[in-house]
Amino acid sequence: MGSFKKLVAMTAVSCMALTTLAGCGDGGSGGGDENTIRIGMNFELTGNVANYGTTEYNGAKLAIKQANENSEHKFKYEIVEGDNKSAAEEATALATKLATSDGVDGMVGPATSGNSLATYQVANDSKVLVVSPSATANGATMNNGKVYDYVYRVCFEDNTQGAAMGVFAYDNLGKRKAAMLSDSSNDYAKGMAKSFKKKFKEKGGEIVTELNYAEKDTDFNVQLTKIKDMDFDVLYIPGYYNEVGLIIKQARSLGIDVPIIGGDGFDSSDLVKLAGAENLNDVYFTTAYTTVNASDELTAFIEAYKEEYGEEPSMFSALAYDATNVMIEAYEKAGKKDMDAAKEALDSMKFNGVTGSFTFDKTHTPTKDVLVVKLVDGVQSDAVKVDPNK
Repeated sequence: MGSFKKLVAMTAVSCMALTTLAGCGDGGSGGGDENTIRIGMNFELTGNVANYGTTEYNGAKLAIKQANENSEHKFKYEIVEGDNKSAAEEATALATKLATSDGVDGMVGPATSGNSLATYQVANDSKVLVVSPSATANGATMNNGKVYDYVYRVCFEDNTQGAAMGVFAYDNLGKRKAAMLSDSSNDYAKGMAKSFKKKFKEKGGEIVTELNYAEKDTDFNVQLTKIKDMDFDVLYIPGYYNEVGLIIKQARSLGIDVPIIGGDGFDSSDLVKLAGAENLNDVYFTTAYTTVNASDELTAFIEAYKEEYGEEPSMFSALAYDATNVMIEAYEKAGKKDMDAAKEALDSMKFNGVTGSFTFDKTHTPTKDVLVVKLVDGVQSDAVKVDPNK
């Protein structure tokens, strides 16, 4: 934490030094043509969670392409891309570059909560709008109890999806004894674990054990062997697909055949590659997006994405598509290249996107439905809406 604070301080100084050169901290427009909105893309294009970052970047690029094809739009939109290499320090440095020397009019990304949190102070100090696709960490848009003025997100909080899965496990699956195997190395997993545990116990359920693993672990047999001998009827794994896929594969090979449940970190095409389709049965995860029973609008997005990239979009693609379109709609409603005017448009916006319709609450977080998706041989086969407050 100490090194991160030093880094933030250094980047803030850099921002002040470059104010006269790049408009850092002026709350007005970025650089360049007055008819062009430059949007910085801060994504994990390489590194440990590149699957998330790459699919989000693809969703964002599709939104920009479609916006530029819309003859009714006042502005043209330009991408200023960067790779944060799945590292918080790189994400902070890239955010500083985008906000200062690149003079962008807004930023989208990063994909993970940890990398996103590392960029918000820089963006806010620079008065550059950020719309996050997937920073689900509890309080991500807040700083010491005060909302970041220029930071918004289009995803729900980890508290929300953790509680929703607690309700689903107890009410929908009828489970009463949960084992938990959590990623102890990131706030995303910690937030979901805490809220799932609280809600499941409130409903009357019992947590029989809480074991941990760390990012980049590959062997989970010690934890799973301990769990296997316990009396439980559901396994909750808050974490990202990288480790979750291996955990599921190893759990099934040990004969753990109870339902396995988790969060939106499960939503990756790589989950099937890591776990094996045959092991992804009786598996459920919370999400804001599913292709099951898709609306006409969602179907149009899916087809456009497939045509552009030759593959199905994930939840992360859809969230980044919505986040970028939120930024675009803000500038179109503002009608001028001015970040404060775009912020005013965001504050009063009712947005209709492929991950739901919503307005922003006082913490710049949307109120939207939580879906729980069921996998059959690794394919989404059913989805239900769950009230996390039930």
